Amino acid sequence: MHRRQRGVNTGLLLLFAQIYQFGLNNIPPVTLAALGLNIFLFLNPAKPLLYVCISVHEGYYHRDWQRLLLSPFHHADDWHLYFNMVSLLWKGQKLENRLGSVLFAAIIAVFSQLVGVVYVILELVLAEFMDDPSYKMQCAVGFSGVLFALKVLNNHYHPGGSSNVFGFQVANRYACWVELVAIHLLSPGTSFVGHLAGILVGLLYTQGPLKLILTTAVSFITGGPATRQTSYNNSGYARYPDYQQQQYDTRGSYDMYTGGLSEDEQLNRAIRESLNERGQRRTHQDMDWSSPGQLSLEEIRRRRLNRF
Repeated sequence: MHRRQRGVNTGLLLLFAQIYQFGLNNIPPVTLAALGLNIFLFLNPAKPLLYVCISVHEGYYHRDWQRLLLSPFHHADDWHLYFNMVSLLWKGQKLENRLGSVLFAAIIAVFSQLVGVVYVILELVLAEFMDDPSYKMQCAVGFSGVLFALKVLNNHYHPGGSSNVFGFQVANRYACWVELVAIHLLSPGTSFVGHLAGILVGLLYTQGPLKLILTTAVSFITGGPATRQTSYNNSGYARYPDYQQQQYDTRGSYDMYTGGLSEDEQLNRAIRESLNERGQRRTHQDMDWSSPGQLSLEEIRRRRLNRF
């Protein structure tokens, strides 16, 4: 383990505050486990980021496929972790209650690996099509590729309505595509191809064969239907609709912290605050891009680290 250097991690503190206000007992088990794994690996990375990020060069040519396993669960900084985990908290609670914990666990496990595979394929195609080998060096980490896939599923299972995407009302069916472009423009350090890979994986589930494969596998393992709706009350026990008990509403306690803002509105505000903070923290230690010919391979690889 490579323990992260201690410091003031504002994003991490805000994330803990979000989890506390939401209530641990109100977070479904698989969502909670995924949150815990991402936070643990942020505080205790398995390896330095340059040795866990996924790219064509490292993953495909060097056959370092361990990066597929590690890259989704590592984050570049505390704000990167905060954005992704708040989104996971919201999406995971809705989808796990809708699909059941076993199927949702299978989705998280498969999506986290499949997004990396699609990312490598897209970068390889871009490198060949654009005749630009730099695409093969683009190295990315983070969970947001999986989150874009989960957003496609969420819109599939909860159709209709609209989302506020950076001040514009967008129909939910198009929201992931608008966010794909908007986040890339407002935060250039993010991986456009990584997010696109997530959307494509989500479509493989909703429009392709992936849903049938996963539901069949889960049904075979559990000996019952793959999809089973559950909800979690304040005592933390799982229950099923058959019991005719009043569903516990977690939205009230959540709104106490968020001020009633939707997930997208929270994300928009957090991105603006993060960009402002990063702008204030820039120093003379930032890399100079004016002389790329003088950079070592290690510096080039470090510079091309993108965020899912």
